[in-house]
Amino acid sequence: MRNVKTIIIEILRRMSVVIAIVLLFQFHLISNSGQDIELKVDGYINAWLQMEKFGGSILIAKDGNILLKKGYGMANCELEVPNTPQSKFLLGSVTKQFTAMAIMQLQEKGLLNVSDFIKKYISEYPHGEKITIHHLLTHTSGTPDFTDFPEYRKTMMLPSPVEKIIERFKDKPLEFNPGEKYKYSNSGYILLGYIIEKASGKSYEEFLGENIFTPLNMMNSGYGHTKPVLRNRAAGYSRGKDGLVNASYIDMSIPHGAGALYSTVEDLYLWDRALYTEKLLNKSSLDKIFTPFKEKYGYGWGITNLFNRKRISHGGGINGFTTNISRYVDDDACIIVLSNFDHSPTSKISRDLAAILFGEKYELPKEQVEIKVDPKIYDAYVGQYELSPDFTIVVTKENDRLFVRATGQPKVEIYPESETKFFLKVVDAKITFVKDDKNRVMQLILHQGGQDQLAKKVK
Repeated sequence: MRNVKTIIIEILRRMSVVIAIVLLFQFHLISNSGQDIELKVDGYINAWLQMEKFGGSILIAKDGNILLKKGYGMANCELEVPNTPQSKFLLGSVTKQFTAMAIMQLQEKGLLNVSDFIKKYISEYPHGEKITIHHLLTHTSGTPDFTDFPEYRKTMMLPSPVEKIIERFKDKPLEFNPGEKYKYSNSGYILLGYIIEKASGKSYEEFLGENIFTPLNMMNSGYGHTKPVLRNRAAGYSRGKDGLVNASYIDMSIPHGAGALYSTVEDLYLWDRALYTEKLLNKSSLDKIFTPFKEKYGYGWGITNLFNRKRISHGGGINGFTTNISRYVDDDACIIVLSNFDHSPTSKISRDLAAILFGEKYELPKEQVEIKVDPKIYDAYVGQYELSPDFTIVVTKENDRLFVRATGQPKVEIYPESETKFFLKVVDAKITFVKDDKNRVMQLILHQGGQDQLAKKVK
């Protein structure tokens, strides 16, 4: 008979074989899942590439495993340099979540409180005794968005210290009483960036570098200055009449705490991982960031549901770039889409990539086809449509062509796919004109980002 020692060794040997088989099986499942997802994503993204509506980098992760990390299209179209997972993109409004994090870090350090009125930090600011930091974080301050001002596109290329930017909107009347409503405002996050500097005694860039990027080893993230030579910097593009064009210049002093950062999909995944921990903030502070206030907006994040799953997300857009990060926190899943096309529908792309990841329905994108219609029908569509008291869409007819201009946006042409439904070429959006039983146009529906928004005709 074998002795007890020999029997134990044999049992351990068999156990190790079983464990190895289980681990190999698990790796095989993960590998196959990643391969399957990559094939589907490639097919989906290639359709956008063919229409010149996407170029950028994507990362998809689940349960701590990166299932896809890939660049598509060109980081520099003129030099034919491809995008990679290391390509650096301007983030636009994805910056706001980092601004919110910095504010909460300063609160934990005892240097400010979100309930403070902003007059404590900007003593001569009009309405500073009414507006709190919380109002700024949640877009409920009533501060008008300076990027909606008619002169914005003429001033965006001029270097401006943050104090100068604040001067452009501080004397404007509030659009509503603080805390009363929600209205997205880049101006609010400009103020937050300035408050970070006042409370910390450091520049916005320095504070984020020392307290967020360095601790998380996000070495490929920072403030998007245009002068320094930045390795792997993606060039930004817009869609012109005949194809891609270089994006209009914006001096990066302008977006500041509202949209001035750059990053990579790899660094943003480090950010995603850290938000499950207390590396940067304690749990109670993190819970505050992710608590929805009006219109389901927290501190620098939107908190919604998609496919019956909790989604914490934010998109961004700035000259030449569109971005989106979506975290499905109950599923430990993250989807990051960074594009160097400012007409790329990254929110829709992110939504469809989530459908691929979770086995939901999605459709391959296809080019819109313009049809010929009698231009006389356009006469009934001309007018002003109110989406909200402070956001309107003006429809005009010029030389038998139809144009729309939304509040704070340039005028763009829309193209018919039927007599009542039109599409835009510069962004992924559609407009449907709705008639009553007497054939009068009473409203329009804006289809964009997977949402339908109704606007009544008021003029």
